[in-house]
Parts: sequence; structure tokens; C-alpha cells
Amino acid sequence: MELIVALGIGVLAGSGVWLLLRPRTFQVIIGLSLVSYAVNLFIFGMGRLRTGMPPVLEPGTAGDPAHYADPVPQALILTAIVIGFATTALFLVVLLAARGLTGTDHVDGREREQS
Repeated sequence: MELIVALGIGVLAGSGVWLLLRPRTFQVIIGLSLVSYAVNLFIFGMGRLRTGMPPVLEPGTAGDPAHYADPVPQALILTAIVIGFATTALFLVVLLAARGLTGTDHVDGREREQS
């Protein structure tokens, strides 16, 4: 299980960095999204991957915290997803405005030659 999650994080981070290095603005936005997904999975994985465990202690019982899932990484990831969605929407609006002003979506503002 851990190997699959680690490979998923590595593929998302590698693909995101590759897209960040591309000259087109839309690819940079998608790359930022992929890197943020990789970081979210990494933080979620640091909270110990457990299946079938209750997220919080039962009221009135003394429980061993090792037998429960940690809710803090889950709350952090949920917040990061909402913030990431909002920033992606903002980036797309800025991209559309810049494309309307310059007529291109390249980072350097010039059209590339087609060979």
C-alpha cells in the first residue's frame, strides 16, 4: 500500500514539475495543480495510512491513540483542496485576461515558430 502511494506521489510530483517547465501558461497551471495534489497526498500519508479505524476516540472511554486515525492531516488536506481550487480558478481568470490583452498564452509573450 505504501509503495503504491509513494509511486503515485512521485509520478504526480514529476509530472507537475515537467509541466511547470513548459512555455505555455495553461500547462504551468496544470503543473501547479499536480504538484499541489502530490503535496496533499504526502501530507495525508504522513498521518499514517490506516483502513477501518475510527477517526476519533469514543466519548467516556480511555483509548490507545495508536488504534485510531489522526484527523489533523485529513482536516489540513481538506483545507488545502479548497484553497488549491480557489487559486486555480484565479490563475485561469488571469490567464484568460492576459490572453485577451496579448493574444497569446506563451510565458514570454511571443508566438513560437511552427516547424
